[in-house]
Amino acid sequence: MLRSRDGKFRSELIFSFIADPFSFAVKRKSNGQTLFNSSSGGSDSFGEMVFKDQYLEISTQLPKDASLYGLGENTQPHGIKLYPNDPYTLYTTDVSAINLNTDLYGSHPVYMDLRNVGGEPFAHAVLLLNSNGMDVFYKGNSLTYKIIGGVFDFYFFSGPTPLDVVDQYTSFIGRPAPMPYWSLGFHQCRWGDRNLSVVEDVVENYRKAQIPLDVIWNDDDHMDGHKDFTLNPVNYPRSKLLAFLDKIHNRGMKYIVIIDPGIGVNSSYGVYQRGIANDVFIKYDGEPYLAQVWPGAVNFPDFLNPKTVAWWGDEIRRFHELVPVDGLWIDMNEASNFCSGKCTIPKGKQCPSGTGPGWICCLDCKNITKTRWDDPPYKINASGLQVPIGFKTIATSAVHYNGVLEYDAHSLYGFSQAIATHKALQGLEGKRPFILSRSTYVGSGKYAAHWTGDNKGTWEDLKYSITTVLNFGIFGVPMVGADICGFYPAPTEELCNRWIEVGAFYPFSRDHANYYSPRQELYQWKTVTKSAQNALGMRYKLLPYLYTLNYLAHTSGAPIARPLFFSFPAYKECYGLSTQFLLGSSLMVSPVLEKGKTSVKALFPPGSWYSLFDMTQTIVSKGQYFTLDAPLHVVNVHLYQNTILPMQQGGMISKEARMTPFTLIVTFPAGAREAQAKGNLYLDNDELPEMKLGNGYSTHVDLYATLKQGSVKIWSEVQEGKFALDKGWKIEKITVLGLSGSVDTSGLEINGSPVANGASNIELTSVEQMHLQDVEDGVGKKKSLIVSLSGLNLYVGKKFDMSMKMGVQG
Repeated sequence: MLRSRDGKFRSELIFSFIADPFSFAVKRKSNGQTLFNSSSGGSDSFGEMVFKDQYLEISTQLPKDASLYGLGENTQPHGIKLYPNDPYTLYTTDVSAINLNTDLYGSHPVYMDLRNVGGEPFAHAVLLLNSNGMDVFYKGNSLTYKIIGGVFDFYFFSGPTPLDVVDQYTSFIGRPAPMPYWSLGFHQCRWGDRNLSVVEDVVENYRKAQIPLDVIWNDDDHMDGHKDFTLNPVNYPRSKLLAFLDKIHNRGMKYIVIIDPGIGVNSSYGVYQRGIANDVFIKYDGEPYLAQVWPGAVNFPDFLNPKTVAWWGDEIRRFHELVPVDGLWIDMNEASNFCSGKCTIPKGKQCPSGTGPGWICCLDCKNITKTRWDDPPYKINASGLQVPIGFKTIATSAVHYNGVLEYDAHSLYGFSQAIATHKALQGLEGKRPFILSRSTYVGSGKYAAHWTGDNKGTWEDLKYSITTVLNFGIFGVPMVGADICGFYPAPTEELCNRWIEVGAFYPFSRDHANYYSPRQELYQWKTVTKSAQNALGMRYKLLPYLYTLNYLAHTSGAPIARPLFFSFPAYKECYGLSTQFLLGSSLMVSPVLEKGKTSVKALFPPGSWYSLFDMTQTIVSKGQYFTLDAPLHVVNVHLYQNTILPMQQGGMISKEARMTPFTLIVTFPAGAREAQAKGNLYLDNDELPEMKLGNGYSTHVDLYATLKQGSVKIWSEVQEGKFALDKGWKIEKITVLGLSGSVDTSGLEINGSPVANGASNIELTSVEQMHLQDVEDGVGKKKSLIVSLSGLNLYVGKKFDMSMKMGVQG
């Protein structure tokens, strides 16, 4: 379908077809560019379309200079651009992220295509909305889908900018979920916190180390025998856990625990009893399908069944009454199974035994090959090894509600669980839910955040994480991050330093480690403590910016973390760049990703860039690489010209940081005579389920600045100002970067009134900026200044205007 945002057919695209042999083409109306053409045109690069019951094949021609992105989830060693002849298999699988070019936890059969035609960029996207397993073969000049079922249901999104594409895509699949403010703080988790006192110590040690922390997590350590919705009465006694939660909740911290979909088969377990009574489980031969995960023998809830959704919601309600958790982490939902085939509980032996690895299958199982669903004619490259598609998951001939086969619905499992979990959490207290899901599908971002799964504590995995995070922004799941310092095995001290310097700028920022690894909380090393204080200290100052990006993601789909080509789509040099990224449109992170390095070679698109950690450091680029100093505790973050960045003063927890005074950073091109800048700020009651204006509990501010004829003007336009006014938020400081000339304080006006020298608390200072490359104005080299106004008393919720005659050379 050629859809526009309002659901009407898009006039920008033209559809045509040939009846025999059938092929179709989609072209861009404005310039005749062919976006998709399934005709082989007589070439031998691919064949004509095939449409059979269990095998579909279709291809498209591609120009060789097209840059493609997406088709995931997988760990892509060559970076964010799709790489010709790399395998791209889509089928949700519990295969850890350390496996390269392998179908991982999510299935997103969508790609973005960016082309540069005569210096003008054009982006579009193609979605094949099909939940069956598929291989996609990208050869550089063609792309071929080989799918084991379903139908061809194509959607084309015409762009033409990358942001337009994601806007159109998310308007169709569902806008990203609004996230609570605290979820943008720092999170700490470890599988292996065997008792509550360990968790209490972790929280206390973060506080002592002066490292910000908002959320403490439990993996399955809190459970009784790995069973969902239970507490271990010895290691996590309810009375002590509730006292701990009272303590951290009073401080403003939050608590999240894990839930796996497999429900332990146990006649004395209330969750299982109620599940059987409500007939909520996936069936095989008319009986609940038997599998094994951490509790031992389990049945899997069928979230396509409305009765299951109601039962699941009730179990979450019961658990919340037991433990007032602030969010849920849904894991193992590909679905993961430690066994394969048709299994029975063994007689005469304990399963699991309680000793040794818990992931060894101990049920009595036999392979299922009798049906065409379990052994289809075409073998996708499942797990990167062409294993049977029912390997270590639910048998594909198992049956969901209304006769739907697992064969067709497999990749929807985590998505359907996220929808049910979201509904349950929203129904509890009417608060905005926070859900972290491992398995995702097209549209999962409407309900859940994501992390990149089981990664390794290696330099390579640190590098790979950036590509995966950027891909999920394109997939409409912008709240995403990787396990900081790696899930396993032990990271080195140097790697953990560098990883927190990247992870502090992931949209979702969490340290998570494996049961078998040594402890790796950020305070475990003095050097990492310092790097964390530095990087997370900046993150907490940037929380209002990140939260505004969360709002923009929710309203327009715009990714929080973005590849550079989103802001510089005409600049071909950044099309494959996977070692740097943007937060929003103009904040660039250029981390060290290699062992032993104390500098980083970073690409700077054309324009002026200002170091966020030291605003005297300026880079004016013509579009080139610069080598930046990066000692162990330093991460380079640069702010682009023409931007107004709202910041606060930071703190140890988002609740406190949120109430500190604001600073606005205004950036003009260095030494410019005329320029403009803009930014925005969204503030609301982050517990409300909806993130929108007009409810009396939100404020939106547009910020503007101009430089013209030696005068700087800065002003705001405010929508729904009452909420911000009631909170008392104020702008205390404005810093303007890139000015030239001398400072003249005599011409300062605020809201139309002159501000006399010495008559107020307002203080004006200026500092000269240093350039890695000198700015030239055609006559001679110019210098630029930072000019700061502090002691301001401007209410965020009330529009203001300010003008300064700075002695700037006109």
